[in-house]
Amino acid sequence: MPDSSNGSTGSTARPSRRTVLAATAGVTTALAAGGTVHAATGPSAPDDRKLRALISRMTLEEKVGQLFVMRVYGHSATDPDQADIDANLKEIGVRTAAEMLARYRVGGIIYFAWAHNTRDPHQIADLSNGIQKASLGLPRGLPVLVSTDQEHGIVARVGEPATLFPGAMAVGAGGSRADARTLGRIAGLELRALGIRQNYSPVADVNVNPANPVIGVRSFGSDPQSVADLVAAEVKGYESSHIASTAKHFPGHGDTVDDSHAKLPYIHHTRDQWEQLDAPPFEAAIAAGIDSIMTAHIVVPALDPSEDPATLSRPILTGILREELGYDGVVVTDSLGMEGVRTKYGDDRVPVLALKAGVDQLLNPPSLDVAWNAVLNAVRDGELTEARLDESILRVLRMKAKLGLFKDPYVTHAGVDRTVGTRSHLATADRITERTTTLLVNEGGLLPLSRRRTPKLLVVGADPASPSGTTGPPTGVLAGALTELGFTATALSTGTAPSAATVAKAVAAAGDADAVVVATYNVSASSSQKTLVEQLLATGKPVVAVAVRNPYDVAHLPGVAAYLATYSWTDVELRAVARVIAGKVDPRGTLPVPVQRADDPSTALYPVGHGLTY
Repeated sequence: MPDSSNGSTGSTARPSRRTVLAATAGVTTALAAGGTVHAATGPSAPDDRKLRALISRMTLEEKVGQLFVMRVYGHSATDPDQADIDANLKEIGVRTAAEMLARYRVGGIIYFAWAHNTRDPHQIADLSNGIQKASLGLPRGLPVLVSTDQEHGIVARVGEPATLFPGAMAVGAGGSRADARTLGRIAGLELRALGIRQNYSPVADVNVNPANPVIGVRSFGSDPQSVADLVAAEVKGYESSHIASTAKHFPGHGDTVDDSHAKLPYIHHTRDQWEQLDAPPFEAAIAAGIDSIMTAHIVVPALDPSEDPATLSRPILTGILREELGYDGVVVTDSLGMEGVRTKYGDDRVPVLALKAGVDQLLNPPSLDVAWNAVLNAVRDGELTEARLDESILRVLRMKAKLGLFKDPYVTHAGVDRTVGTRSHLATADRITERTTTLLVNEGGLLPLSRRRTPKLLVVGADPASPSGTTGPPTGVLAGALTELGFTATALSTGTAPSAATVAKAVAAAGDADAVVVATYNVSASSSQKTLVEQLLATGKPVVAVAVRNPYDVAHLPGVAAYLATYSWTDVELRAVARVIAGKVDPRGTLPVPVQRADDPSTALYPVGHGLTY
């Protein structure tokens, strides 16, 4: 099957059923008698006897490969651009995804936008098919589990024209389990149509620390039970679309001031605090039938006094997750390229220690060759047994069988066109997002703005890099949405740290406007965004502020008469807040986290559940 589309039919060229059976060299035949999944009928229990027989025929090298999920550069499995070939040679020692599969027999591949895997829906489908063809064409070839991080909100690898939903904290502000389940169902259907069968979402961390730099708005909120309810609902949604979802980051990454991408964070919760604050969403995910759980590169001394990161901790992953919580699904590491897991041990030790701790999938090591050979040598040297590998491979193959990869690993352009970014999906995303926009302040009934009294709007403020796959910049998207709603809106980007000259330019521009809308982004006590807003207020023009990431900004700007929170700056969230500003819809969201006073962080300025409406 060529790694391209069939122009005459508009669908990816698919091998015949006979070709698939031949390519799998007996694997599909061994499983065809039952225990796998048809896309039309849904999951059924995989047949462990057949899967164990399959494992028994694998070489040691093939077994080691099945444990890895690896990045690869390029839009095509066999013919990527030269720059991507060069990147693959530098980082992996191969030219293409097909070569990586042939050399290392990896069980999974993770897609990233920055790796040029996700240009457009048809290309993604072709890449997925090319990967499957390359793997299934090998001796004893197995289907590949393609994964990605499609959390929505600020973390999304597949962008427009796919349907993009609000992020987790926005969904938390909406508070609807039905909306969370619908999000999972639609997002899962679209990913499946692209050949992506494992999604590293939802985030199950309870964000109890406003200073958390790595989770924040990626969490549903600060209340453990509310987070648990929404996690379970989203898991059920993904399950209904026959996608493997992933609760992350176990045992809970919500209370840290350090970013595990850059260093090894510590969580100082007691065992009782962990059980009350961090555990409930993971317990709910397990009860909901979660297929995989991702580990956190964090130290929790109360759970493991050795101070190993959780990813490498047998007391946490085997003792608590498997034995106490009764979880027997797939455990996948967070990226092994993150500094949090590399701080204490070398890159050759990390994958071995992770497997000894109870991990099944080793995600994205900095050097696949180093990690792959480390596991291989650990078995040969007796540090790891082949039976230990078999245990994890069985879990991975169960998931592949449940998802239907042994029956039919391929996708079509026609399936993409029927499913991805459809009008009904996009409309549903808009409606869900409208229910998340939160009105924090509305003194004197400033909102909604009137097209008759304030027809000319100036939209200024922060323009952080737009989240993957959205249009941006935020001020431009917001101004465009307001113009479509009948205002005359002009955008002026002032950035996250406006200079005095930029502030003066914005103030001058405000002179020609009837009202100003200002987007704020992570405002602090020393932020020059405060100066911008204060000088705009001094003009006497009505000022509406929109916190486009953390809702905590409002505590630093007490003079603003109208303040809204969107929890992200994706197009869908900016369009929704524009409709609220214009009065086309009423604000319905409520805070899923408390906002503390800037001058007294021990006191809540706005509690969980605060939210105004018209």
